[in-house]
Amino acid sequence: MKPAPFAYKKARSLDEAVSLLAEKDARLLAGGQSLIATLNMRLSSPSLLIDLNGLNGLNGITLKNNVVEIGALTRHAQAERSEIIARHAPLIARALPHIAHPAIRNRGTIGGSIAYADPAAELPACLLALGGEVVATGPKGARRIAAEDFFKGLFETALGPQEIVTAIRVPAAIAQTRIGFAELARRHGDYAVVGLAASARAAGRGFATVRLSFFGVGATPLRAKKAETALERSDVDAAVAALDLEPPDDVQASGAVKRHLAGVLLRRVAKQLTETRL
Repeated sequence: MKPAPFAYKKARSLDEAVSLLAEKDARLLAGGQSLIATLNMRLSSPSLLIDLNGLNGLNGITLKNNVVEIGALTRHAQAERSEIIARHAPLIARALPHIAHPAIRNRGTIGGSIAYADPAAELPACLLALGGEVVATGPKGARRIAAEDFFKGLFETALGPQEIVTAIRVPAAIAQTRIGFAELARRHGDYAVVGLAASARAAGRGFATVRLSFFGVGATPLRAKKAETALERSDVDAAVAALDLEPPDDVQASGAVKRHLAGVLLRRVAKQLTETRL
């Protein structure tokens, strides 16, 4: 199929892009790895595509004041090669190779993945597991939105109608940081049937501040807070028993199967947390 007719405008500045979003049914184009497919299948029919590529200030990865900031137009492949991410955001580094395939990672953007908010995607779950935040810019300027507050529902976020994701920010890892990541997919590169991104802080023989972020089990990435509490006591069996996820049935698996797989992944990731050394 071919997309429905639409107008195209390459934004010359972030302010212009924000202004253009006031037009009815306007959509942003960055990597286009999700958007182009929905256009071709006519699942999306915008009146205007606003091309963000080439805008200054939306690309690159920095470390400042113990925070890793990743510009929205940073490609997945750029992040994969980044020494800053490898050293200071190792959970993201571990998740990136699981995202689709190299051709898609060469074009897909960090900001696009976060803004699209697919509930089976890796990066939104990592952002939640790390206690990160999204930087969004709109007519009133920039604001920061905690990951806990950003993902609202199926493909739904806290972005206003004229706001653009310009960066994500995560705390830099420290010596006590422990991370874990695992997912189960039918084939490598497919969306996960179930996935888990986790972070914690080593405290004696156990953990503190465990954050378990499951994906593929609901309309958004989900924290498993009862399991987190159990895992802080180093009780993996209790953590699995405490999982209160209620995944819906979908085309990949039944809710019961997904819940079982979530427990399997929790055991794997709990082991990773004990073995991680930064």
